[in-house]
Amino acid sequence: MIKTEAFEPELQELANFAKVISHPARLAILKYLAETKTCISGDISDVIPLSRTTVSQHLKELRDIGLIHGEIDGLKINYCLCCSSISEKLLLFETFFAQIKDKQINCNPTP
Repeated sequence: MIKTEAFEPELQELANFAKVISHPARLAILKYLAETKTCISGDISDVIPLSRTTVSQHLKELRDIGLIHGEIDGLKINYCLCCSSISEKLLLFETFFAQIKDKQINCNPTP
C-alpha cells in the first residue's frame, strides 16, 4: 500500500491539488489564461519565461488535474480554464481550512 492511500480521499485530492499548483510556472499559466479571458491557441511559452517543452509539461499537469482543458484544433491545441473544476478545488481548500480556523485555538500561551 502507498502511504498516501492511508489518508481520506479528500485529503489526498487536496494534497494533489496543492502539489500541482505549487509551481510558480503553473500559477503563471493559470493567471495568463484568466487574464486573456479566452481560450489560447497560440504558444503559451511566448509569455512564460520557459522553454516550449517545459511549458508543455506544466500544461499537462494542469490538464491532468482538470484545472484546464485542451482541445486539438488542427496542429494547435486550444487551452481554456475549467472554471467548474477550479471552483470545486477552491471549495476543498475553503472547507478544509474553515474546519481548522473555526477551532479558535489560542497559540499565545499566557504566563
